[in-house]
Amino acid sequence: MHVDPQLLRHVEESSGLSPTEARRLVEDVLAFHDETLEDWVRRRHAELKTYGEKNVEIFPRLREELRGHVVAAPELSERQLRRMIYG
Repeated sequence: MHVDPQLLRHVEESSGLSPTEARRLVEDVLAFHDETLEDWVRRRHAELKTYGEKNVEIFPRLREELRGHVVAAPELSERQLRRMIYG
């Protein structure tokens, strides 16, 4: 798993953790948020259905929850990346 060196330094400096502890903490948090957008939506929809919610309630709730939720970025091709930069 790639961990941003700047993020590691920030966690070390702001928390007083050793480099090893900071890496373990960051990797744990990243692993928690490693779910793709599609997987998260499907899982969360199924959870809410289990508790008896209806789609009319679920879809607005999913949109709201996603505003503050971190999910793994999709795999992008080189072409997709180039289109983001150059249009």
